[in-house]
Amino acid sequence: MKKNILVLLSAVLVSASVASNAYSLCVSARTANVRNGPGTAYEVVWEVYRYMPFEKIGTSLSNEWYAVKDVDGEVSWIHGALVNGAYRCAVVKAEKANVRTGPGTHYRKVAPEGAMKYYSFKVVGKQGAWVKVQDEWNNTGWIHKDLLWIQ
Repeated sequence: MKKNILVLLSAVLVSASVASNAYSLCVSARTANVRNGPGTAYEVVWEVYRYMPFEKIGTSLSNEWYAVKDVDGEVSWIHGALVNGAYRCAVVKAEKANVRTGPGTHYRKVAPEGAMKYYSFKVVGKQGAWVKVQDEWNNTGWIHKDLLWIQ
């Protein structure tokens, strides 16, 4: 019962602060657990990897946990020590995205299989409708912006 009241109270505080506190965050840890409430006692709903972008929409009463919205529009919670807002990140929102050696379809594909949905990157540049991305192993390539959710 206490958990339900805390989650409800947190949700009210989140919704009251959405307009003033919404901003972009990226996972900075190698992996991070995303939970259905603000604390380790809450269920893990998703394990994400470095550079997964989120939109911060609120904070817990302790200010240690952030309510975040993901690429699918779902709201969950992540500990503040696992994310930062120092750079922009992107995640593939299409089923698959071709990663190319340059900003255009006339450039060759970096890998024939492409990047699958939910693969996350750090944004390192832009040129027109193309985004230069870097993965957690420092590999770079270009993806069309329409295939990405960028935060």
